[in-house]
Amino acid sequence: MNKVILMGRLTRDPEVRYSQGEQATAVARYTLAVDRRFKRDGDQQSADFINCVAFGRSGEFAEKYFHKGIKIAVTGRIQTGSYTNQEGQKVYTTDVVVEEQEFAESKAASEQSGGFQPMGRPEPSAAAGDGFMNIPDGIDEELPFN
Repeated sequence: MNKVILMGRLTRDPEVRYSQGEQATAVARYTLAVDRRFKRDGDQQSADFINCVAFGRSGEFAEKYFHKGIKIAVTGRIQTGSYTNQEGQKVYTTDVVVEEQEFAESKAASEQSGGFQPMGRPEPSAAAGDGFMNIPDGIDEELPFN
């Protein structure tokens, strides 16, 4: 079984290209900075930088909504490969091929950290004194329990 689940922040805006041919397919590449759970003595790096690639609609979604600093969760699989660079040296690659991707924090938290979550609906306001959140007007049709 080859299954990967990651949560981290984008290190830069996704780089998106489109394949050649009759039906061009979006190919989005981005790098996630994933915090390590534990830190070894003397280890300076507290995050791993993992290359991800999303194809098709996932690639288009990344192009439209993802940008540097946003926190996302990704599910996918590891894929290895190799190529020969211009100097004639063999280069080995490891990427996570994205199967699912989603936002991993609220819009407010994202804005504080410099991220962005594009939702077409208003955010619930802060908790009222009774501990419940106020639901904004105009989203009645989106609620599953009217």
